[in-house]
Amino acid sequence: MATLLGSESPCTGGKRRNCNSNFVTKLTASKITGHGFSRGTQLPRGLLQEKDKQAKWQGIPTLLQKLYESSHPNSDLSNAHSFLKVLSSQLSMEAMSFVTEDRKTVQESNFPNTCNFDLFGGVNLLVEILMMPTLTMQKKKPKLNDDLVKDCLSVLYNCCICTERVTKSLAARDDFVLFLFTLMTNKKTFLQTATLIEDILGVKKEMIQLDGIPNLSSLVQSFDQQQLANFCRILSVTISEPDVGNDDKHTLLAKNAQQKRNASPSRAEVNQVTLLNIPGFIERLCKLATRKVSEATGANFLQELEDWYTWLDNALVLDALMQMASEEAEQSSTESSDESSLANSPLRHRLPQSMKMVHEIMYKVEVLYVLCVLLMGRQRNQVHKMLAEFRLIPGLNNLFDKLIWRKYTASNHVVHGQNENCDCSPEISFKIQFLRLLQSFSDHHENKYLLLNSQELNELSAISMKANIPEVEALVNTDRSLVCDGKKGLLTRLLTVMKREPPDSSFRFWQARAVESFLRGATSYADQMFLLKRGLLEHILFCIIDSGCTSRDVLQSYFDLLGELMKFNIDAFKRFNKYVNTPEKFQTFLTQINSSLVDSNMLVRCIVLSLDRFESQTEDVKVVEVLSECCLLSYMARVENRLSFLFRLINIINVQTLTQENVSCLNTSLVILMLSRRKAKLPFYLNALREKEYAEKYPGCLLNNFHNLLRFWQRHYLNKDKDSTCLENSSCIPFSYWKETVSVLLGLDRTSLCAIASYIDEPFMDLDRDLLED
Repeated sequence: MATLLGSESPCTGGKRRNCNSNFVTKLTASKITGHGFSRGTQLPRGLLQEKDKQAKWQGIPTLLQKLYESSHPNSDLSNAHSFLKVLSSQLSMEAMSFVTEDRKTVQESNFPNTCNFDLFGGVNLLVEILMMPTLTMQKKKPKLNDDLVKDCLSVLYNCCICTERVTKSLAARDDFVLFLFTLMTNKKTFLQTATLIEDILGVKKEMIQLDGIPNLSSLVQSFDQQQLANFCRILSVTISEPDVGNDDKHTLLAKNAQQKRNASPSRAEVNQVTLLNIPGFIERLCKLATRKVSEATGANFLQELEDWYTWLDNALVLDALMQMASEEAEQSSTESSDESSLANSPLRHRLPQSMKMVHEIMYKVEVLYVLCVLLMGRQRNQVHKMLAEFRLIPGLNNLFDKLIWRKYTASNHVVHGQNENCDCSPEISFKIQFLRLLQSFSDHHENKYLLLNSQELNELSAISMKANIPEVEALVNTDRSLVCDGKKGLLTRLLTVMKREPPDSSFRFWQARAVESFLRGATSYADQMFLLKRGLLEHILFCIIDSGCTSRDVLQSYFDLLGELMKFNIDAFKRFNKYVNTPEKFQTFLTQINSSLVDSNMLVRCIVLSLDRFESQTEDVKVVEVLSECCLLSYMARVENRLSFLFRLINIINVQTLTQENVSCLNTSLVILMLSRRKAKLPFYLNALREKEYAEKYPGCLLNNFHNLLRFWQRHYLNKDKDSTCLENSSCIPFSYWKETVSVLLGLDRTSLCAIASYIDEPFMDLDRDLLED
């Protein structure tokens, strides 16, 4: 005992009150250093029982000692199971109290039983018991009872709930993590295993590599649909790039540097490829995402629901079910107050159906998330082809009214990012994941026309024919057998619910993003007119001007959507002028734009580009009429207003603060200058920037900043094909002209009237040439 407790181990006399503290401290130290006993239960039982009375360990060390002694490979494991059940009841109470309390305020000290269980080696002991069949050298491997395995897993999970220290220690054991996947072959222990794996992977420092899991392909193929849906919760952790906590890491400067350091594919990208190589994997996910509730429920539904609720560990699900029950009860009571009528009310029959819906919704949330991540990965085209082939979009269209948007759901919380943990109700999570999927599916891809039905595709063709313009190639090449069925396509259904949404609902953000993604890429007049005919422009203007919407996220998404809807479209500007028909309305619109140029600059870019094109079409009477009447075009035609936007766009960003969100400000400022260069007015604009600096008494500040921004622009865009293609398609300006203009602006010849350096006086030259160096 000297090894553990030292020379003063017998705690007597005046030192007795410190005995328990020293005992625990030294036991903890032995676990960390590896010196001393490997587990607290190696101490004499009498000593443990004596200390137990003083420290109130609730008999946990003694129970662990009995569990250890009865869990050898040749022992009767039924005895071990009985000791484990006693321990489980003590620990489960603490885990339950953790779930029902506010997790942010709960301290580990609130869970003494769990801490003592871990302190005295309980966690390691359960790991040894579970892995016993793989660790023993005997020819005849011991077989563990399914119930014993389930209880071991449940106890470990309860420990993880109460203390992250346990979760992290399990996550550090790669052998145990990989072993857990082998337990998923047993349906009886699948749910408990999946729950524990998900918790462990959530804190694991290094992402697990899926190709290291033994027989992964056959394992996944052995899953039934319920198991596969649950497995998607685990997959979401393995295929998503980990969040970076520091905002500085989100800057483009930092991202570019990281990409240089990590040229090879990330673990998440490798895992995505691994999944795509599993035969039938994507097809089964599509079936899960699109199956109807009636197809999902069998004879053992109640058992599934019990397992499901245990696994979820989420009181919000129960709240959702209770809310449904209350709503149906209220509806029934208003229909009739007769006692016999209430006894036979639909509540008794319909509540199980509500449970089935929430059950199915929770599955679909996980499946849609995995599909969404795969759609945004490097294998995007491969995934797109499979999703089209397996009719994901028509299947979701058939579910839209009956399941996806079957009723209004309040959503006034913050907008969640792609990798953020979300504590939303199941229905809110489902809607957001559905909208994210639509956004990823439509964005810059010809398969976007699968969101329409055959009649709507014919309508697009008719619009092109009437305007005497050719149909876009993607529309012509669309496989009509893969488009939506029914009277409305998915895009049209989305527009319908979008108009009904309350002004500050966060669903508006995702709805606008999904519709905008349909328009992004090379501008299509037919696509724009299709949406204009359905009143989308008036709806957006109502939201911006008249609805009282104050959400910056929602307003930004509507500015972006409005820009794509109006770009180069003279009919859209005519409709704008008809809606914004008073000076007060126009001033409100300008105020919203000017309140945050980071949010509205894409719309500003659209107006500038459209004005430039319309000014070259003066032979068209309709264009001339709109140019003369439209308040928005007249406003942007005034050079002082364009200069005002240019000053502010350059001033609100610098190289160190550039992100994916605000780099558009740099590109919008470039668009203004490229169009001025085309008209030989670039020197005028650069001189105006110089005069602005002197007027503000900061000579060189604006132009030095712009020079550094353009140098970053060269490094960022000249090596990224996708970004350059996006810039060219969205502006209809050849990328070669973008590059040429930037080179001219960065020219070193101070006699050039088109070089920024010519407009910075020598004393104020501060072109930091080391700013972008690694």
